[in-house]
Amino acid sequence: MDWTVSEHGFEPGKVTTNGNKFMTGNGYMGFRGVLEEFGKEQLAAVTLAGLYDRAGDKWREPVNAPNGLFTVISCDGQDLSVLETEPLAHTQSLDLHSAVHRRETVFGIRDGGQLTYTAERFVSMDQLHLLAVKCTVRSTADCNLVIKTGIDGTVWDINGPHLFEQQNRVIDRALLNTAVTGELKLPVAVAELADFGFGEQSIDTETALRTVSFDAKAGEAYEWFKYVAVFTGLDTEDEPAEWAARTVQAAAEEGYAVLLDAHRREWETRWSRSDVRIEGDDEAQFALRYSIYQLLIIAPTQSEKVSIPARGLSGQVYKGAVFWDTEMFMLPFFLHSDPGIARNLMMYRIHTLDGARRKAAEYGYLGAFYAWESQDSGDDACTLFNVNDVFTGRPMRTYFRDKQVHISADVVHGIWQYIQFTGDDSMLADGGAEVIWECARFFYSYAYYNPVKERYEILDVTGPDEYHERVNNNAFTNALVQETLEIALRAASLLQDKYPDEYRVLSEQFADGPFLAEFTDMLEHFYVPQPDPDSLVIEQFDRYFKLEEVTLADLKSRVINKNEYLGGGNGLATTTRILKQADVVLMLNLFKGKFSKEVKQANWEFYEPRTEHGSSLSPCIYALVAADIGSPDWGYPYFMRTATVDLTGESKQYVGDLYIGGTHPAANGGAWMAAVLGFAGMQLDGRTVHVNPALPEGWKSVELPVVLLGGSYRLNISREEIIITAAPDNSEAVTFAGFNSEPESCSPGAQLRLQLTGKAQAAAVENAES
Repeated sequence: MDWTVSEHGFEPGKVTTNGNKFMTGNGYMGFRGVLEEFGKEQLAAVTLAGLYDRAGDKWREPVNAPNGLFTVISCDGQDLSVLETEPLAHTQSLDLHSAVHRRETVFGIRDGGQLTYTAERFVSMDQLHLLAVKCTVRSTADCNLVIKTGIDGTVWDINGPHLFEQQNRVIDRALLNTAVTGELKLPVAVAELADFGFGEQSIDTETALRTVSFDAKAGEAYEWFKYVAVFTGLDTEDEPAEWAARTVQAAAEEGYAVLLDAHRREWETRWSRSDVRIEGDDEAQFALRYSIYQLLIIAPTQSEKVSIPARGLSGQVYKGAVFWDTEMFMLPFFLHSDPGIARNLMMYRIHTLDGARRKAAEYGYLGAFYAWESQDSGDDACTLFNVNDVFTGRPMRTYFRDKQVHISADVVHGIWQYIQFTGDDSMLADGGAEVIWECARFFYSYAYYNPVKERYEILDVTGPDEYHERVNNNAFTNALVQETLEIALRAASLLQDKYPDEYRVLSEQFADGPFLAEFTDMLEHFYVPQPDPDSLVIEQFDRYFKLEEVTLADLKSRVINKNEYLGGGNGLATTTRILKQADVVLMLNLFKGKFSKEVKQANWEFYEPRTEHGSSLSPCIYALVAADIGSPDWGYPYFMRTATVDLTGESKQYVGDLYIGGTHPAANGGAWMAAVLGFAGMQLDGRTVHVNPALPEGWKSVELPVVLLGGSYRLNISREEIIITAAPDNSEAVTFAGFNSEPESCSPGAQLRLQLTGKAQAAAVENAES
């Protein structure tokens, strides 16, 4: 199966979307898929994880570092750039298996000659601060070549500038660019070392560019290497510039081939833990691998103080903020493939608890109200006016920041998922219990006790469907709040049993309440909307069924401006039953064990035609629930739409006049969930792994590695049987169960086969063909 994303020919209109499509990264930094001659006008960016800055009164966003891979070539005075000279041929490609980006461009030169320029680069997964590139030029005629390469300090910013006091200097052979951020005064250093074996080299420290000029002989290949390192004040208390300079000097001594080999070995390890193999559908296989790749390049492998922003490391869009996307759509992939990264993601929430406390206090509530848009401190970067009216240009009041209270429940859900899947309950003692209880206290203070109905309700909220703001008793939100209260009580019992000292200290901290007694009372009298006895449909929120019934096509026929926002106070969808994204259906997926197949199907069929899918988070949920009800072919188009969102570039680029382009890691995680938790049908229930596959038409089998309760397993799931192979170094057995089969234990080093025979096999076939 081909692992290569490629595009032939250069189209200026695709520069922005290709920057997303051909991205590389390693969790510390992301490098957009630009060509070497591109600058800030083409959105070239080295986006750093966890480093934020605010310029003036604009919103805070991630800092982009200067681009140390910048290179331009001229031949006999003619600039050879795709931006100025139409190439004779051009190919841009990305090897997913080794995370190596390549370009090959053929330019026409004087007298009918040709010059071929190739560049191969990677963002090292072995040395997270390092980038490296190998370049080659070959001409069919003798000519004079001038190569200008160095550090481009003209950085692309959405709300900048963020780098000040920029200075360039040379340390030994390393060219160095240093600056400080405006808000926190943190140093940022980029070092570059270029290794040429030919030509005469000069360095202009004012422009931070090296110039190499030489007479090229026809047919001869000229090869050079560049090594770039990025360090900031978050990485070291020492001088970042010295670290950067030493890193590129050491890299040059090791050499490109050695560095590339180490990088490839790291990627081989990551793919061995995460690659999902689909037999029978090459298109789905490729799209899923691409989705997994996008998750791997942004995963925080070595820091628990950063998480994954909603647009990954593809730039400054969405303020580089961490949303609920991480817990709901990305965390499951890492739980099953790399629990260490999953732990980092949830420890980030523990480290930002104080920011959540400050937000709760700001609004007059107890406990922890997590940021809708979280950055380094956990304080909310979300503004009250997120969208501009396309007709008047005036800012529109939105209620993402103050009414999407489910974010605190999402955090609790993520922490508990980590504990359940890994068996590592030490997170509770490391701050997890404190987060859970503070979130429960927030909901206790936010809830309204209805004395007439004698129940607690959650009023005035915005659920996942952001087109309907400030609603009462959103079913999704209420279900997550109920789960938060349940988890708060379970966490108390677990902590008291296993970590009594930590429990004593924390219980004293919460002695003034509300605490366990109040949580218990609220849980016993808490309201969660239930299926209608006749239709089985769950009303999304109070009086949702009273809204105008209109088809999605009819609603869109009312659109005047293609970029107008459908939600908010005056949006076209606000007074209708059209919703932005999965809401009730998402709840049914999260709590699938609580609802019958009939309830799930009734709600899928009711809400699906009313869902606009205005968010990339939405389609995968419909794929998951379709598989769960035994109709995978209903879900397959949604899976493909999710898995190809960054391959096609066909995603929403604007909300109002706000640019929201970039990569879609939540959709990438959603594609994995649809394939593994949906079609392959894997679900951990306590200590039993249930595998109830519903393979789409054409899928013969799915094979994947998983980590469950600390043990490694390989699953091969087909229509006839499920084969589970346990790693020999697993510490204990895990129990598996398939269609109607009795649970069986799979011991370390053993292989377990669950046959889909008789009634069970017929059910599997029916699921695949329905």
